[in-house]
Amino acid sequence: MSQSNELGDYLRARRDLIRPEQVGLTSGGRRRVPGLRREEVALLAGISSEYYLRLEQGRDQHPSAQVLDALVRVLILDADATAYLHRLSRPERRRPTRRRPERVSTGMRQLVMSHTDMPALVMGRYMDVLVANPLAHALSPCHTQGVNALRAAFLDPEVRALYQRDWEHLSSGLVAGVRAMAGPESQDAHLAELIGELSVRSEEFRLLWARHDVKPRTSGVALMNHPQVGPLELSYEKLAVIGTDGQILVIFHAAPGSDAAQSLALLAHLATTGPAAAEPSKSNTLRN
Repeated sequence: MSQSNELGDYLRARRDLIRPEQVGLTSGGRRRVPGLRREEVALLAGISSEYYLRLEQGRDQHPSAQVLDALVRVLILDADATAYLHRLSRPERRRPTRRRPERVSTGMRQLVMSHTDMPALVMGRYMDVLVANPLAHALSPCHTQGVNALRAAFLDPEVRALYQRDWEHLSSGLVAGVRAMAGPESQDAHLAELIGELSVRSEEFRLLWARHDVKPRTSGVALMNHPQVGPLELSYEKLAVIGTDGQILVIFHAAPGSDAAQSLALLAHLATTGPAAAEPSKSNTLRN
């Protein structure tokens, strides 16, 4: 994650994603760029082409709030992306972040393990699984203590097969969530190493990271095709663990009386009596 021209990189990435028709322009003729041209962004934002070029090249990294708001309108940014853009132009004082061992408190561990009818786990700031109950492990091979869920999602075929019904939404959401977590002020060497590894080993991840999508994910719906109980539609909640450096409690649940609830109950039974309670998945090979 280069720190040299984050604002310019972000503007260029978002410009590439906007089609001319979205902002009232015609797309006729030959275009050398997938999205808007620089001069088109400048015209629509009411600034000079030379000034916008300076922004993308990093020669001016502190535009006014008025200019930023104009770019927000042209680039069709949502609230999260808007806040991210403003932070890029007014970065806080950056301090290198050293990785510290992440530990789950005794109380939180007991809470997670006490959930026998709902998959529950705690992930650290780098998406390492710090603790997971048996049902969470039975639900997904990446829900195993010590596994990095982001690495597993892009490198473990079992995880991709599990989420194949909704893979595009899941993968883009994971990457956008990581960028939102990292923030523009991050100088986290471990996170940079993880992003670099995945960019080399997964073209899909590299392309998604280059989009510069920013979207924290706190809840949603996971569509799975589980090898033991079949199709599953589960809601999930992500709750910040207060007093930690970015730990998240994740809980999956099904609508009462639904087919998914029955399948989840069957999976809970298998997790304690059947094959799911046996040896951990090969995803353990993807540990840090």
